Amino acid sequence: MKFAVSNIALSTFDHTDDFGHLAAMGLSGLEVAPSRVWRDTWRGLTTVEVNDYRRRAEQAGLRIVGLHSLLYDQPDLALFGDTETLRRTLDFMTHLSTVCRDLGGRTLIWGSGRKRGQLSPDDARDQAVTFFRDLHPRIADHGTCFCLEPLGPGDSDFVNSVRESIAIVEAVGQPNLGVQMDAKALIENQEADEVTFRAAKPHLVHFHANEPGLEILGSSGTVDHAALGGMLKDIGYGGYVAIEQRMIDAADPLVGVRQSAQHLKECYT
Repeated sequence: MKFAVSNIALSTFDHTDDFGHLAAMGLSGLEVAPSRVWRDTWRGLTTVEVNDYRRRAEQAGLRIVGLHSLLYDQPDLALFGDTETLRRTLDFMTHLSTVCRDLGGRTLIWGSGRKRGQLSPDDARDQAVTFFRDLHPRIADHGTCFCLEPLGPGDSDFVNSVRESIAIVEAVGQPNLGVQMDAKALIENQEADEVTFRAAKPHLVHFHANEPGLEILGSSGTVDHAALGGMLKDIGYGGYVAIEQRMIDAADPLVGVRQSAQHLKECYT
């Protein structure tokens, strides 16, 4: 397995000087929340800005893995909504796929912007399948892969299990839609078991190592990262395990990252 960290652990808009320190911790990948890098993640984002961020990461020895926190700065966009909302969301996701490609990344983890509201679970599933089928031809040559992130019921009312994610992936049937697993959500959804990991194996492309509240890894006592790492190893997973952690100390964000990186290496090697 390969180790990465999300840039949500770092200072907003000003963290490229930290890249070399991340590589020195044994991290080889960087997962990017776009709104943590650029004030305008859509219409005003230039190729020069994207290329510069990639260059700075790669010069420090980091590969950009992909994007997450996709809709943090786009609250009007969603997976469900009226025709105009869906059109704009489709346009934005196509744009983000291009950004991900140009950064050298592959995965786009979709966690927010998918409240189904009054839609039944079946109708919501059908609409999600249609959305990703419509997205497929737009991004088919990007080499990217979207994942609907399973979350706990307190965070989302749609895709609250790895099994639901698998069902959508299989219904769409395209290589640019895959499965991502999230450590804290596995606990919240009572899926931290070998059966879930074996079911996910054919489609699994990414894994978030995290804690409730996105605290330092191992700090809550509720997530057994060693057990999760063992199950990933048992299914032969060789992709990225990314630390998803909020910025713990604004004065020195690297202190918390360093603690999590050590726990990550102990549990997921």
